[in-house]
Amino acid sequence: MIVPVILSGGTGTRLWPLSREGYPKQFWPLVSDRTMLQETASRAKGAGFAPPLVVCNEAHRFLVAEQLRAAKVEGARIILEPAGRNSAPAIAAAALLVQQEDPLAVLWLMAADASIRDVPALHAALEQAMTAAEGGRIVTFGMRPTSAETGYGYIEAGSPLPDAPGVQAIARFIEKPDARKASDLLAGGRHLWNSGMFVASAATLVAELERHAPEVLRAVKAALAGAKHDLDFVRLGAEAFRTAPAISIDYAVMEKTDRAAVVPADIGWSDLGSWDSMWDASPKEAGGNVTHGPVELVESEGCYVRSEGILTGVVGLKDMVVVTTEDAVLVIPRERAQDVKLLVERLRAAGRKEATEHRRIYRPWGHYEGLIQGDRFQVKKISVRPGQKLSLQKHFHRAEHWVVVNGTAVVQRDADSILLRENESIYLPLGCVHRLENPGMIPLTLIEVQSGAYLGEDDIVRIEDTYGRV
Repeated sequence: MIVPVILSGGTGTRLWPLSREGYPKQFWPLVSDRTMLQETASRAKGAGFAPPLVVCNEAHRFLVAEQLRAAKVEGARIILEPAGRNSAPAIAAAALLVQQEDPLAVLWLMAADASIRDVPALHAALEQAMTAAEGGRIVTFGMRPTSAETGYGYIEAGSPLPDAPGVQAIARFIEKPDARKASDLLAGGRHLWNSGMFVASAATLVAELERHAPEVLRAVKAALAGAKHDLDFVRLGAEAFRTAPAISIDYAVMEKTDRAAVVPADIGWSDLGSWDSMWDASPKEAGGNVTHGPVELVESEGCYVRSEGILTGVVGLKDMVVVTTEDAVLVIPRERAQDVKLLVERLRAAGRKEATEHRRIYRPWGHYEGLIQGDRFQVKKISVRPGQKLSLQKHFHRAEHWVVVNGTAVVQRDADSILLRENESIYLPLGCVHRLENPGMIPLTLIEVQSGAYLGEDDIVRIEDTYGRV
């Protein structure tokens, strides 16, 4: 049995302003009408696959659960990282958990945000990798390069393995090269892009972590021993997990182990790690352009233009990226797509919330988005999914006024329970204990007007919460 392990801890900042820490690229539909997480999970459904194991940031737990539910992925378990520590601790947690149940089970480790166009070819490569994994190897998938890419690490393939057809030893790993070295690697014909997918048994992974990264394994073992199980969530012990070194599985194990192997593959893979790779992976329109959303192009060539709502017009541009969201606009030459991270770093240093947050903020009950903010007031739109409810709470610094614009609401205000329908409203004075619930079958939408001396999201005292946030 193959246990798919989906690593969903990335932030995808090179796809800013679409992908941000609060809502990274794996939760966006980038190549189809399904999100990248849903695309990834769908590749590992069917006979021979166990329900997936997803490792994600604790803040994203309800996003992951809801998107898997919407994709009809059943039986998934979700390991919650209390802090991001890179891929080695995340993989260690998955391997230890699976080992407790079946040491011989084979893990198929993959990022939640990669694009793969040829799934049958992927499954054929997986079968080759399985043979080597069952023999004690840690197998990665090496993508045959189609260009001198500087955004990927490379693998130099070695001799074929006699006991695993289609699998080769790994001669060495190569860091992301500069343009000249990338051209040389492409011309040499022996090098492959490092996809970051791995196949190995739980026992092999744990043994190699013990051998090459014992401090990682020790911290994660303690975190798993102190884990709490809540529905489909496995909450790792926070204090122990934070002591794990922040290190990738490549540095911790793959570059040191003598069990590394690679399956050369041609599966239409892209990590969608930059806007240039998004352009490359997308169907082209006239002039080699790629557009998404309300976009109009005039006399432009080779551009990637995306809008998440606002009409975006482009005239006379060539080989450019233009991305418009509700609160930010990015314009950058495609050849400099990797430099988006420099912009994000500058925004972080300046304390700009746009670096990490969207205007729409997701919560386990639905979402809210800021509309207007001024001196001592702000206006938000709140959407609550059917059957869901906010925490029972109060505020020390603000009062609120709610106006229902769609659906039905039940509002608890101190000792009273009040039913509100469309075009009805309620006032919640400062300090009152209140709760909002959607008892209906359709989403509840309301407008919230806050007023007070302090309007920060941390002015919430939760008294009771369905989602364990008290």
